Amino acid sequence: MAQSSKAVLVSQLLSVKRKSGKTFNQIAQETGLTNVYVAQLLRRQTILMPETAKKLKAALPQFSDELIDEMMKAPLRSYDPLLIQEPAIYRLNEAIMHFGESIKDIINEQFGDGIMSAIDFFCSVDKVKGVDGKDRVVITFDGKFLPYTEQIAEHMVSRKK
Repeated sequence: MAQSSKAVLVSQLLSVKRKSGKTFNQIAQETGLTNVYVAQLLRRQTILMPETAKKLKAALPQFSDELIDEMMKAPLRSYDPLLIQEPAIYRLNEAIMHFGESIKDIINEQFGDGIMSAIDFFCSVDKVKGVDGKDRVVITFDGKFLPYTEQIAEHMVSRKK
């Protein structure tokens, strides 16, 4: 799918959501998904699974069968490089860059040498009240730990005879 076709599809999907009057949280609750995953579905950044399609169609009955079918195809996961200029995204990037080394140190200390998966991954955004009564944003990244592997020659299956 070309980037321009994806943009048209995303516009259609978000238009259905907007016209429904439902929030990402409401749709998430009705489908059993996280709010970020719902947004990822509507932005065509992830695939809609058949068992979830029925729940999404129930939550947003305005979705045509054609839109649901498109959402069930493997997406073109992409982003606009100019997106970094949007202030909320810029600040998220800045926070990760600022705290990234410390987060990496703690991951290594607690788990060993490895990374957090962005594929076996859950994400949610929540709103809480701070101790001062002001609204606070809570972003949860919940990813599987993937250790780096020592490359032992005899374990390399492609070289086994």
